[in-house]
Order: sequence, then C-alpha cells, then structure tokens
Amino acid sequence: MTTIKDIAQAVGVSCTTVSNVIHGKTGRVSAETITRINEAIDKLGYVPNMSARSLVSSSSKVIGMISHLTSNKKESIVEDPFHSAFIGSIEKTLRENGYYLMLRTVETTSDLINFLHNWNVDGLFCTGVFQDEFFEALTSLKIPVVLIDSYVSHPNICNVGLEDYDGGYTATRYLLDKGHENIAFASPSIKEKGVVYERFQGYKNALKEAGVPFRQNIVFEQELDTATTIALGTKLAARKDITAVFATADILAAGIMAGLKQAGKKVPEDISIIGFDDINLCQLTCPTLTTIHQDAPLKGKLAVYFLMDKLDNKPIPNREIILPIHLVERQSVKSLFN
Repeated sequence: MTTIKDIAQAVGVSCTTVSNVIHGKTGRVSAETITRINEAIDKLGYVPNMSARSLVSSSSKVIGMISHLTSNKKESIVEDPFHSAFIGSIEKTLRENGYYLMLRTVETTSDLINFLHNWNVDGLFCTGVFQDEFFEALTSLKIPVVLIDSYVSHPNICNVGLEDYDGGYTATRYLLDKGHENIAFASPSIKEKGVVYERFQGYKNALKEAGVPFRQNIVFEQELDTATTIALGTKLAARKDITAVFATADILAAGIMAGLKQAGKKVPEDISIIGFDDINLCQLTCPTLTTIHQDAPLKGKLAVYFLMDKLDNKPIPNREIILPIHLVERQSVKSLFN
C-alpha cells in the first residue's frame, strides 16, 4: 500500500508538504510542486486513509442510516423492495456529495448510544421513529438528524414524509367506487402516530363517508415476511364475505395474491386487491397490481439534501417535506357494477 512517505520520496519533498496538498492546505506550496505531488499520487495509486483523515478534520464523511423498524427480527430492511429503492437513492446521492452510507438496525436507546460511541458518523437518517424514549435520545444529539416517514417533530430535526392518510383514503375510495363494501385492511402492526396508522385512518374515513360500517374483524395485522403474507392470502381465500383487500405495502399485496392463487382463488375475479408504494414488482405480478404510487428515489434525494444543508449550516425555513401520492390503475381490481 502506497503511503504519504512514498509520495514524498518520489517527489523529493517532506511528508508534511504532501499531507498539506492532500488536505488542500496549499497556501505555501508552489503550483509546480502541487502538480508533481498529484501526478505521483495518481502514478503510485495512493488511497487516503479515511480514519486518519477523520481524526484530522473531525469529519468521517460517513452518514448513518438507522432502521428502528424492528418488529420482525428475522427480516432485514433491505429485503423490502421499497426500502431497497429508497436506501439506494440515499447512497447514490450521498456518494455524489462525497459521503459514505452506513446502514444499521438499532432497537433500543442504549443500542443507539453504543453505535454513536463506536462510530464517528457526521449525521443520521432514521426510519421507524415514534414519540418515545428513542426519539428523545435523537433530539439530544449534536449531529444532524433527518427522519423518514415519522409523525413526531422537533425544532432541530427534519422530516421527509408522505401523504399517508390521503393514500389510505384514495385506495379505499377507489374500491368503494368499484362497488366493493367488504374491504379488508392488511398491514404491519398499527402504531398510533405512525405511517400505517395514518393509512388506516384514511381507510376508515373513506368507509364512513360512504356509509359503510367499519368492521374490526376484517383488519389483519401481521409481519411482511413472505411466508406470513402468503398464509394471509390463503386465510382470506376462505372468507366468503370479503370482496377486496387494501394492503398497505405492495410486498404484502403480492404475498396475499400468491396465497390466494395457492388456494384456488383468482384476482380480481374472486377477490380484488390494491397495494401501496408502486414498486417494480407491481408490474411483474399476475395480474399487474393496482397501487398507490410514492416516489422512493425522490424521497431519498430530499432526505440527503436536508442533511447536506444542515451539515453546511444553511438556513432551513421548512424542516418538513410531505410528498404527494397518486393512484396507478392496473389489473387487480374488478368492478362489481359490470
């Protein structure tokens, strides 16, 4: 591995001079020497030691991505295609700005503190945050924090969210307009002041406006792993009273469709289904999945822009951005009026 000493010997200057050029401190270095040092760096393939540079500059150029969504310890956050697309956008945008991404699942406040003690991150993105002790710990940090899809607030913390209530309302209203009244609601655990909770409120209020009674016995909360979603599909196949399902994630909708097929039911002939997110998988299911669209790549970019502005100490007049949703109609919903 090429070192600063190797560069210095090749050019015939001191290690201090090479170090100054690498770190941009060139006020007392001639243009000719700078050129020769840079040429030697390229020729010898010198790669800076990021740990050493972070000690000098107090910046590691590493941003932490904390997932506090820990309901199913068997599954990784990146197994969900929506989160993969979102995290991919964050990594790409950070890379374009000269930063690195570190992904970590953190369950407790003590885990968060241990993580921050062991890793010198310049800032944090956090998902799955509610109004609890974990959030209070985030508010006391000295580094910039950007929340993703959270319904908690603090003057020093930014958030990039979505029209979750409108998404739940729009999906349910669409099914109602197709003649469906016995509409099941399928989702992960419904926690107050969370993303799923808001979509659930949209679902319930759409039913209320249409004069359709809300039924708790057709609300299904479960994990998003493949086996559980397929099992829910087979369970729904046995219900004679349900004509449609609103699933709060496309990956959940796809699993339900697979379970329905295994049980001999057809979508949408026997039961209609609508999802949420509009991931690429929606165009691969058979039939293709009607869903609520959200822009995962844009959400990732905006989260990074917030963090970069905070790191640069730029004024942030609006610390929250709420992205819009819209319905994407495909083939998984049948009209009962035909």
